[in-house]
Amino acid sequence: MQKRILIVEDETAIRDMVAFALRKAGMDPVHAADARIAQSAIAERVPDMILLDWMLPGMSGLEYARRLRKEDLTREVPIIMLTARGEEGDRVNGLDAGVDDYVVKPFSARELIARIKAVMRRTHGDEGDGVIEQGGLRIDGAAHRVYAGDQTVQIGPTEYRLLHFFMTHAERVYSRSQLLDQVWGGSVYVEERTVDVHIRRLRKTLEPYKLENLVQTVRGAGYRFSVTP
Repeated sequence: MQKRILIVEDETAIRDMVAFALRKAGMDPVHAADARIAQSAIAERVPDMILLDWMLPGMSGLEYARRLRKEDLTREVPIIMLTARGEEGDRVNGLDAGVDDYVVKPFSARELIARIKAVMRRTHGDEGDGVIEQGGLRIDGAAHRVYAGDQTVQIGPTEYRLLHFFMTHAERVYSRSQLLDQVWGGSVYVEERTVDVHIRRLRKTLEPYKLENLVQTVRGAGYRFSVTP
């Protein structure tokens, strides 16, 4: 089945260019000029990915990304931000809002398709179908769900992959570059700062269950998952 990609972009020329590139790559593009139209498209059918412009009329892409991450239908849908804002602080703000990757304008169709495929691989890839239990957390790989005791943990796709890796490699310390290779993939260019952002988000996800301390910082070395304080 073709991957359905929702393009939320108010500039018609960019929207058309992106849609053309997606169709050429065998994907099914859906258009939306703002967040309101995007919500209608999502209600009709949840997309496999959302390409989201930072500067939208009415509601900014950053604000809309936060909203998408709070809603049950779109909590786990990968988001790539399309933005002319290339500063590190802006990119970090996007990652904090729940964005999985970003493409800085102007971009080529080839670069965009490569980013889309990379995000698809790491968010829809094989996580294994077994059950893993560590320190009060349980991952059901077949259901793609995380539980803290009997409670379902609402977790984003990148945080899920990060937690899965940690729980299957508990008690070992991994540097940022090692985590990038293992969780994001060595062929994808992502800054090491990205790891810190997602570690923060993972801890925030676990905080309501008082399990955030399972993800530990090892000063000067990196991070580890450990049931030992």
